[in-house]
Amino acid sequence: MTESTSARDRVVAQIRNEQQACREVVAEVGEQRMNEPGPMGDWSFRDLAAHLLGWRERTLSQLEAVAAGREAPPDPWPADLGDDDDAVNDWIQRESEGRATEEILADIDGSFDRLAAALGALPEEALTDPAGLAGFEEGGAAAEMDWVSHWHEEHEPDVRAWLSSASAPSRR
Repeated sequence: MTESTSARDRVVAQIRNEQQACREVVAEVGEQRMNEPGPMGDWSFRDLAAHLLGWRERTLSQLEAVAAGREAPPDPWPADLGDDDDAVNDWIQRESEGRATEEILADIDGSFDRLAAALGALPEEALTDPAGLAGFEEGGAAAEMDWVSHWHEEHEPDVRAWLSSASAPSRR
C-alpha cells in the first residue's frame, strides 16, 4: 500500500466514522424531539442540522471542484451577505424552512458520502502535501484536516448537554 493510498484510506475512514457518530446522535435525539427548541437556544436539532448542511454544501461544492480540476463555484448564498456568518446562517435557516426534517437528515447523511467521495478523488498532493489545498478555507493537506471540527467545537457540547439534561430524572 502506498503512502497516498493509506492517507486516502485514513481520511475516508475518518469520514465514515463521523457519519456513524452523526447517525448515533440523530438516533439519540429521536424523532419526537427533533423540532424541540433547546440544543442551540431557539434552534431545534433540525435547525442545527440544516445549519450544518448549509455550510457543508458550500465545502462540498468547493472540494468537488478541486477534485475535478475545476474552479471553485461561488457561495450558494447571495453575494451581498459577504463574510457575515450571522446573515448567512439566517439565510440558510430561511432556505430550509419548507424542507421536511427527514429530507434534511437524509441530506446530512448523504453529505458524508459526498465528502468521502470528494476527498477520495483528490490528487495525491492535495491529500499529503501541506500546501495541497492552499487557498481552500484553512488550507493544508486534506488528509490532516478536520472536516467536521465546527460540529465538534461549536455545537456538539451544547447538544450533549441538552440531551443529558432532558434525559436526567426530574428533581423535586
